[in-house]
Amino acid sequence: MTEQRVEVIGYSAADPSAVWAIAGDFCGAWHPAIDRMQAERDARGALIRAFTVKGEETLYREQLVYRSDSDRTLTYTHLEGITGADRYVARLAVSAREEGGSVITWSADIEAPAGRAEGIAAGTRMIFEAGLAALSEKAEREGLTVHTTRPAEPAALDHASSAPLETVFVDDGPRLALTATSSQQGPLLLFLHGIGGGRSNWISQLQAAAPTMRAAALDLRGYGDSALGPSQSTIEDYCADILRVAEALKVDRLVLCGLSYGSWIATSFAMRHPQRLAGLVLSGGCTGMSEAPAEEREAFRRSRQVPLDVGQTPADFAPAVVDVLAGPDASDELREKLRASMAAIPAATYRDALDCFTHPPERFDFSRLTMPVLMMTGEHDRLAPPAEIRSVAGRIAGSAPHAYVRFETIAGAGHVCNVERPDRYNAILAQFLSELPI
Repeated sequence: MTEQRVEVIGYSAADPSAVWAIAGDFCGAWHPAIDRMQAERDARGALIRAFTVKGEETLYREQLVYRSDSDRTLTYTHLEGITGADRYVARLAVSAREEGGSVITWSADIEAPAGRAEGIAAGTRMIFEAGLAALSEKAEREGLTVHTTRPAEPAALDHASSAPLETVFVDDGPRLALTATSSQQGPLLLFLHGIGGGRSNWISQLQAAAPTMRAAALDLRGYGDSALGPSQSTIEDYCADILRVAEALKVDRLVLCGLSYGSWIATSFAMRHPQRLAGLVLSGGCTGMSEAPAEEREAFRRSRQVPLDVGQTPADFAPAVVDVLAGPDASDELREKLRASMAAIPAATYRDALDCFTHPPERFDFSRLTMPVLMMTGEHDRLAPPAEIRSVAGRIAGSAPHAYVRFETIAGAGHVCNVERPDRYNAILAQFLSELPI
């Protein structure tokens, strides 16, 4: 087997947003060689483009495995059409040029038998060069100024509605409290808050999701109206609670959407019950402390418990926590909302969550993620910075079988990005949900 890498770099006088408005349309027939193009979805909702090229009868099929509109990057893999290609993964990226305009990079990593790999690489280079020339010309000619390939995102999550919400209690075990929308067919969209939050952090997302699918926000054990268990909470307890919620609300499949601590719990559930998930949304985190050495985890736990050990409660140190969580442009009203959320946490609950968080039972095996994954984080997130979450998203895309991973940075937001920038958060979430086969 022989490996070949092809990389072609092009330039355009057009703004990167104009170039991406064309290049980011995975099923757009903008390449001059395309004859017919058709979009397909596989059983999990991943996007596939099926096309023929001029002068050929061969049907080519390629699957989108990763995309980021905020980074203007997409990755796809070859499914059929290229004879002899055992592996063909391509990446298209658009970035700003210092002197103005855009840099467009199109690359492919190829594995094929000796002799055949060189021919595939040569053909790929010709396709890429012709495509970049046409892309640059089209972007310059049309003079687009949009900033996304999806200006008309689904309206369902664009803004909060006045949909009625109800409080639901699950009592077969430590009591769990949820805020839920009206019952609908299909999966349940279940929101899991962060270590300093509560179910009220998701009100905007609940209201906005109501017209599309049933949604519920859970108070984790000891938070809000949920009770702590009889012993120290474990990740197995949280996963069991999610199953209890699904049973109580009579749903078989879930879309889990977590923030920070909630993202770690959601990913832990996905490792154990991948068949129960139609989708996984991870905000402001993913791996938690599962990849940190024991010494680092213990130092983290001790430092956070120092105030508790001298008699303080979360209300006492909430202002300092908000200074870390909030983005630089957070309003006084928003900061007060985050402070109140933190201040409402009982000291025993905070201690319990810290202990659970700093004793992860495993390092995640991303190959177990068989569902589409959306990852978001705030531009100014100090706890889960974009570079870190982007890296994890890339690892998932490279490990998960037939992956579809989307990564986005929420501009202007800090750690609690769904609260700070709900309109942008909801719009990205809406697009992701619209792609799921539910």
